Amino acid sequence: MSDRPWLRHYDDGVPHTLVPYPAITLLDILRDCARELPGDDAFLFMGRSLSYQQLDQQSTAFAAGLRELGVVKGDRVALLMPNSPQMIVAQFGVWKAGGIAVPLNPLYTEPELERAICQSGAETLVLLTPFYEKLNRIRASTPLKRVVTTSIKEYLPTLKRLLFTALKERQGGHRVELRPGDLSMADVIERHRDSAAPEVTVAPPDPALFLFSGGTTGSPKCVIGRHEALIMTAMQTNAWFRTTLGDDRIVIMLNLPLFHVYSQVGIMASGFVRRSPMVLMADPRDTGALIATIKRHKVEMLPGVPTLFNALVAHPRLQRDPQALRSLRLIVSGASSLHQETRNRFEQLTGGCIIEAYSLTEALVSPVFSPARGRQKPGSVGLPAPDVELCIVDAEAGGEALGSGEVGEILIRSPQNMSGYWNNPDESAAVLRDGWIHTGDLGYLDEEGYLFVVDRKKDVIKASGFQIWPREVEEVIARHPAVLETGVAGVPDDYQGEAVKAWIVLREGQTLDPADLKAWCRKELAAYKVPKHIEFRDTLPKSAVGKVLRRVLAGEHNAG
Repeated sequence: MSDRPWLRHYDDGVPHTLVPYPAITLLDILRDCARELPGDDAFLFMGRSLSYQQLDQQSTAFAAGLRELGVVKGDRVALLMPNSPQMIVAQFGVWKAGGIAVPLNPLYTEPELERAICQSGAETLVLLTPFYEKLNRIRASTPLKRVVTTSIKEYLPTLKRLLFTALKERQGGHRVELRPGDLSMADVIERHRDSAAPEVTVAPPDPALFLFSGGTTGSPKCVIGRHEALIMTAMQTNAWFRTTLGDDRIVIMLNLPLFHVYSQVGIMASGFVRRSPMVLMADPRDTGALIATIKRHKVEMLPGVPTLFNALVAHPRLQRDPQALRSLRLIVSGASSLHQETRNRFEQLTGGCIIEAYSLTEALVSPVFSPARGRQKPGSVGLPAPDVELCIVDAEAGGEALGSGEVGEILIRSPQNMSGYWNNPDESAAVLRDGWIHTGDLGYLDEEGYLFVVDRKKDVIKASGFQIWPREVEEVIARHPAVLETGVAGVPDDYQGEAVKAWIVLREGQTLDPADLKAWCRKELAAYKVPKHIEFRDTLPKSAVGKVLRRVLAGEHNAG
C-alpha cells in the first residue's frame, strides 16, 4: 500500500486488481454475443442498426474474402474510413483473417498517407470511396497490392440510401470508377456470405493493431497493440465506470475517430466487453448532429475532449432545447486538460458526472481516471486504474525515483503496455524500459497518489485531442522559399486546449502573408496541423549548439 497510495482512494466497489485476466480476445466476445444476443444492436448508425449476428456473419465473410486475396496471419491491413459500420466489419474481418488492423486518419494529406502506408508495410487497404482518388495519386509509391472500396450509402436505411444516390453521390467523390483489380467490399462480402470462418488461430498475445504515435522524437511510429491489451483496458475501464453505470447495457456514443487510441481501445473495446450498443458518428465535428443523436438514442455515456465540450456548451440548439443531453450519466474527458469552468457548465447542462482521463498511445490507454464518486482535485487527472502503476523519476539525473510533490517524468507500467514500435528497436528500447513506458510528460504524484500533469518533456502539441509534432510542421514551413528559419510550439487556446503557433524569420528582402503561408501548409498537412497563429521575428532564441528553443518561444507568448 505504501508504494501505491492511490488504492486507498478508489471509489467503493472498484477492485485493486483484476488479475487474472481471461485469455480471450474481442473475437471471442463477438462470437459469444452473436450466439447469446444475436438480434441485439451492436452498433447504431444514421437510423440503421447492425446486430451482433450481422456483424459476426459479415466480418466472417469479409475475412474469407481477405484470405482468398492472399492476406495471411500477421499481414497489415490499413483502414481509411471514418467511424462507420464498414470500419467495424472490416476491422473484425481483418482480425478473423489473422491480420493486423492499421486504422488511418482520413484527414491525412497525400504525403502523410503515403508515409503511414509505407511505415506499416500494409499491402492491403480498405477505404471509403471519397478517399479513392487521393490514394490513387500516391499508391505507386507504396507497397499496396490490394485495394477494397466501400460507399457510405451501403449501411444507410433504404430511404436515406435512395436520397443519397439521387442527391449526393456524385458530390465529394462518393461515386468512383474502380481500377482493374480493385474490389468492392460489398461484393467481397456477398461472394463469401456462406463461407466458413478462416482456419486461423488468433491468440491474446498476437498483435491486433498498429496505432500511430510520435513517441519522444516527434516522428510518427507504429505502436504495436496486442489483442489482450484491448481486453485488459476494457475491463479496467468498466471496473472504474461501474460505480456510476452499474453493469447496465447502456448506450455509448462512439463519436471520437477510431484511428485514435482513446476511441479504439478506451471506448470501443470497453463497449464490447460491456455488451453495450454503440452509436457511430462519422463526423465528430458536427455538434448539431451529435446533440440530435444523443437525444434520439438516449445516449448515457459520452467520451470527448475539451474542444467538444466547449462547442456543445455554446451550441444554439442547446439554448433552445436545454434538456437534449439530460440522458447522459457519464462524460469522459481526455486528450488535454479540462478547464474547471467548462466542467461546471457541462455538468449543469447534462446532470451527468464528468471524469477526466490521462494516458497515451504507447500505454494502450492504461488509464488514469479521476474518481466518479470520490474526491476530485482541481488540476489533477486522477488515480491509476486497477493494475496500472505510476512512478515519477528525475528526468535529468538518471531516472532516480522522486517522492510525492516532486516534478519529474511520468512513467506508466501495466500489463497492456505496447509490445514496442514496429521495425524500430532503438526507439522501442528508449521508451519501454523494464516494463515502464517513459511518457515524456512531466508531472507529480501527491501524497494520496493523485497525478498532476504539469508539462511535457517532449514538445508534442495536443490540439482538440490530436497529436501534432512540431518538427513535422517546421519542415513544411522551412521549405517555403521566403522562410529562413522557423520554430513551432503549442500555445494555450480556450477552444482547442492548445493551438499550433509558428515563429518565422524571413529571408532578407522577402515578405510573406500569413494567409499564403497557411495555404502552403495545407498542401502537405492536415488542417488541424496548420498553424493557427503566425508571428514574424528578426531572430529566434537558440541553444549553444544552434537548436531553436521552442519552450522559450512558448514561454514568451504565454508571458505576453
